[in-house]
Parts: sequence; C-alpha cells; structure tokens
Amino acid sequence: MRLLLLTATLCFAQEKVIFDTDSAFFNDDGAALVMLLQRPEQVDVLGLTLVPGNLWPNLGAEYMFRILDIMKKPAVPIYIGARAPLVHTRAMAQKESKEWGPYTYLGAFGQEDKPGKTTLQRRISRKSGIDFMIDMISQAPTPVTVLAIGPMTNLAIVLRLRPDLERKIKRVVFMGGAAHTRSPDGQAAEFNFWFDPEAAQVVLRSAIPEKVMFGLDICNRAKLDKARYDEIASVKTPVTALFREDLGKRFAKDPSASTYIWDCLAAGYFLDPTFVTQRETAYLDVDTAFGKNYGAVIPLDRTIAPDATAVDVTLDLDFAKFFELYKALLTKSP
Repeated sequence: MRLLLLTATLCFAQEKVIFDTDSAFFNDDGAALVMLLQRPEQVDVLGLTLVPGNLWPNLGAEYMFRILDIMKKPAVPIYIGARAPLVHTRAMAQKESKEWGPYTYLGAFGQEDKPGKTTLQRRISRKSGIDFMIDMISQAPTPVTVLAIGPMTNLAIVLRLRPDLERKIKRVVFMGGAAHTRSPDGQAAEFNFWFDPEAAQVVLRSAIPEKVMFGLDICNRAKLDKARYDEIASVKTPVTALFREDLGKRFAKDPSASTYIWDCLAAGYFLDPTFVTQRETAYLDVDTAFGKNYGAVIPLDRTIAPDATAVDVTLDLDFAKFFELYKALLTKSP
C-alpha cells in the first residue's frame, strides 16, 4: 500500500503555475481557479496575473479576490499586468463589428474601465504582473508553467522584454484560438486571440518548449446543458452558489439552453490529462492583418520564426470523464 501511495505521488508531482486570466463573474475563469485550488498537491498557484479580455483588470480583480476568499486562499497574490491589448482598440473593434460583424461578444471593449474599490486596491500587489512573471520565471528553482486563459498580452510583453526567458518556461497551457473551426458567432477568430492577435502571435512564434492549446476545436465539444448544470447546482456550497448565480437565470429562462466549457478544460489538463482523446502537432501563427480574419489561426511560415516550437493542439475529449472531474471539484467544500 505504501508503495502504491508513493507511486501515485510521483506520478502527480506538484506543478508551479502562474494563473494568467482575464477573469469573469465566475464561469469559467473563476471555476478554473477553483479547480486548481482544490488540488494543491498537484498544482501550486504562485499568483494571479490579470489581463484585459472578458473584463478590464480592476473589476476582474474584484471577482478573483472573492473566489480566493471563498476558497480560504487569501494569501495567493493578485497582480495587474497589461492595461490594454498590444494593438487592438475599442475603436478598431467597433469598426470590425460594422464592417465584418456583428460581433456578439466584445468583452471589455463593450465596458467602461472603472477604478476598483479602495479596499480592493489595498489588496492588489503594487508589483506589475509583468514584473511578477519575469521574476517567477527567471528565479524559480524549477521551471514554471504559465496557464493563459485570457488574451496573452502579459506573456507576450514578458517575452519581448526578456527573450531569454522563452526556454526557461516549462510550458504554456492556453485557452484560445481555433485550428479547424470558427467561433459560435461565425467569426474566423476565437475571442481570446481576437482580443489581442499580436500577443498570441508572439507566443506562438516563441521557443517556449511546450505549448498546449485548448481552442474551439475541443471546447465546442464540451457542452454544458441543464441536466449537467443541475448536477452541480443542486449541491449547496459557497462555490456552487456562484455557479448558480452566474448560470442559473440562463437555464431558468430556457431549459433547452446550453453553454460551453472553455478555460476549465485547460485547468483540468493539469489534474488529469487523460480526458483528452485526440490531438495533433502543428506550427501555428496568427493573422494580424486588420480585416475579417483578424486573430484567426493560420499555418506558420517557419522561415520567419525558425526557433518557434510546435503547438500540441487538443481536438477532442472524453467529456463524461472530464465532467466527473469538473463536478467533483466544483461541488467539493472549500
């Protein structure tokens, strides 16, 4: 028995992770954070770095602190990184929606960037999220992983400031992009890549040793319907209260409604990668020409990025297996 326990421990060595997020009320950046915090023996969340995407960072920090408090992890630090995408702007997004849209979801581009609460500002680290990432990656005794579940602006800036850190990152696991499909609204680009295409391009062209992509190809196969929603919502915990508050009205209004699981697939990969059943390896790039394909994934011309490493593109999953992991972690009391 002791040998079996030792073997299990060795198979699930703790991974040091920077949680890079564009946040949300709960689903599904917050749910992804809960999943990792429920398994500290497997994942050590070194800190959260916020990036614009779903929300501007001030509001995003408010929601993330609430989750850390519920999970009894108030010491996990939060840092604000970039305040805007590298190139993309609200005016550009409005022109895109007029010329090639309409875009059904604009994320932070459809919101005002308001200052955070005074009490919130006292809790946010004064160090920039960019500086935190650089320090962690350069000084950690073992290589650090970046989990990027929003636009990759923060990581792209790190790689531009410190190109030498590309090979010091253990791996980047990210939710974003679409290799063989389109977004649900018919656009060529998935939201995270669309919000900051230039940042995604920097990361895909980098020499980071391992890149694991959870794009729409696999996420579109992870549909959450009311029956599965009820399996989680029927359990009463502080976490499921947020789950119900976020998704409950949608299913109450339309029992036939559904949504998808995105970021939680990337988080779940750290805990049990065997739910991924199909994948491919490809050298990928991003279309950064301002037009109807802005942010779309395209093949990489390796002559312009000869040091780029390939991307492990996840394509399909055993959803029943993933859902059992997802449900167990979201319904477990903190």
